[in-house]
Amino acid sequence: MKTSWRTASLVASAAAVLALTTACGQEAAPPPVSQNVGATAAAGDYGNAGSGGDKAGGAQASATPANTAGELNVSTNAELGKVVTDNLGLTLYRFDQDTAEPPATNCEGDCAKTWPPVPADDASAGEGIDKALLGEVARPDGTKQLTIGGWPAYRYVKDVNAGDVKGQGVGGKWFALTPEGKKAQAAVEAGLSTRQDPELGEIVVDKNGRTVYRFMKDEAWPKPVSACTGDCLKKWPVVAPVDFEDTKGIQKKNYMVFTRPDGAAQQTINCWPIYTFAGDEAAGDTNGQGVGGTWYAVRPDGEPVGAPEK
Repeated sequence: MKTSWRTASLVASAAAVLALTTACGQEAAPPPVSQNVGATAAAGDYGNAGSGGDKAGGAQASATPANTAGELNVSTNAELGKVVTDNLGLTLYRFDQDTAEPPATNCEGDCAKTWPPVPADDASAGEGIDKALLGEVARPDGTKQLTIGGWPAYRYVKDVNAGDVKGQGVGGKWFALTPEGKKAQAAVEAGLSTRQDPELGEIVVDKNGRTVYRFMKDEAWPKPVSACTGDCLKKWPVVAPVDFEDTKGIQKKNYMVFTRPDGAAQQTINCWPIYTFAGDEAAGDTNGQGVGGTWYAVRPDGEPVGAPEK
């Protein structure tokens, strides 16, 4: 892949506008239009981040870790780098609506059920943890919560195994803690790329790691037509134009942009309009797969994953 996707420039010429309405099937690639995916909805909030059912409609599984922290350690995650874990190996998180100077927590009630505060009483610094960065903050109920670099620390109820990082990026407000108390962040990704899903195989994701979908009621030939309008777009935000140089592993043929009836530009893969799903709370979620028998994750060549054959 070329490295220029990181700094691709916006093409605003008349030729680019004309390319938006070019018919599918042409061999020549349309001029690139550079905008990162900007239509992904930040579903979830600190008060409801852990609510809702699983893909089959049942209750989400949750962990009930012991009410201790024990010796803190550093774990290396393949995507996030170094993160802090408790004595059980469970990842610790911080919340953007808290403060570190001075330390203060704003996660109470139902929020604290989804994000259990980490007790400060028995926390100790293991290898890789600077003891000077550990502290505590008094919660409204009088208990003492562990802080790292001033930030109150939490676990996430959906992390059931040592090393899980399912809370990363939830609601755009929750992030794993680094040993310095900062947000753990994945390396900068391409505007569109692929990842290997354990159930679906290789699928397309946006720059935030959110799954990209196709709507089976859409059309691609002789030109793209989206059947998702009105309230549908609240649940299925369109993927805005992404310069092909800002992609990795995506098929180039028929990678084009088209103009929707409302005037908005939407990206396609092999001429098929693509979307994200508001119900995907975090990177790696595939909650939109198979919804209504009409929405499916997308392969790098634009084909839907698991859709019934026509």
